[in-house]
Amino acid sequence: MGKTGILLLNTGSPEAPTSDAVRSYLAEFLTDPRICPMNPRIWSFLLNRFILPKRSTASAAKYAAIWTEAGSPLDVTMRSLAGRLEASLRFADEDVAVARAMSYGKPSVGEALRGLVDRGCGRIVAIPLYPQSAFSTTGAVHDKLDEALAALDHAPEVAFVDDYYEEGAYIDAVAESIRAAGFGQGTSDRLLFAFHSIPISDIKGGDAYPEQTLWTAQAVATKLGLSDAEWRVGYQSRFDKSRSWLGPSVNAVLEGFPESYSDLFVVAPNFSVDCLETLYDIDIVLRRRYEGAGRRLRYVACLNDSDSHVGLLNELVVAQGIVAQGTG
Repeated sequence: MGKTGILLLNTGSPEAPTSDAVRSYLAEFLTDPRICPMNPRIWSFLLNRFILPKRSTASAAKYAAIWTEAGSPLDVTMRSLAGRLEASLRFADEDVAVARAMSYGKPSVGEALRGLVDRGCGRIVAIPLYPQSAFSTTGAVHDKLDEALAALDHAPEVAFVDDYYEEGAYIDAVAESIRAAGFGQGTSDRLLFAFHSIPISDIKGGDAYPEQTLWTAQAVATKLGLSDAEWRVGYQSRFDKSRSWLGPSVNAVLEGFPESYSDLFVVAPNFSVDCLETLYDIDIVLRRRYEGAGRRLRYVACLNDSDSHVGLLNELVVAQGIVAQGTG
């Protein structure tokens, strides 16, 4: 049957927590048509004249706060996850190669795809690590993959995983990660699902992301046996103020939690791997905003390179009918 390539895809991060590196990364990210909020010519002027000079410095400081000795937390974990998944599938005697790629920054989708083809992969399973699909995430990955395939002389067969928000293994893994973080041990524990927000214009254009996020939250809450009073859903990281965004905002939801709820657990199920938005926006900024007067915020880490995540990805690969059952 030949070798199969597994391509794990994510948004990306700068190569270093410096203003120059962040500026290069943001310039690529913020000029993507799926991200650009207005007429490209006007946006280009505003971006280069005002936004990049200011945001590059501010974002570099944020990245520096979460950076590790091995590099970007997102890329370090993605590298480990790809290695663990490949080892898992090879243990099941599958002839596979697994690579990671980023929509923005390095390694690029084109670079990773060419690497898999050079390793003899005639079939590719592409898995964007966004359980809930959105125009701005999964859609952007699809664009990058199409571009990369068009640049090849002989394109491989590709199976694309659009979403997996309903997968039992995913719901089980998220629920178990919440339990492992200590949720349920206190009588006043409450749970906040913090999803990335998207523009209302995307929703009007047919983006099914809102329904998928709510489905996931309800399924996880049911798995944990929670009543409606014990959990909430909020959306964060609105990119700009010129558009309307999916809500309610995480901040608005926090204001609605009674003071008596001392331990608030926050989980971000639309991210499979921890990144700036989870490690900084939630675990640092949101924690500072919430904690005090006996209240404590406990962030639930993403699935990252855990056994449960490797097992879930195994199932997603097997579901494409290209390889046999691997091992978690």
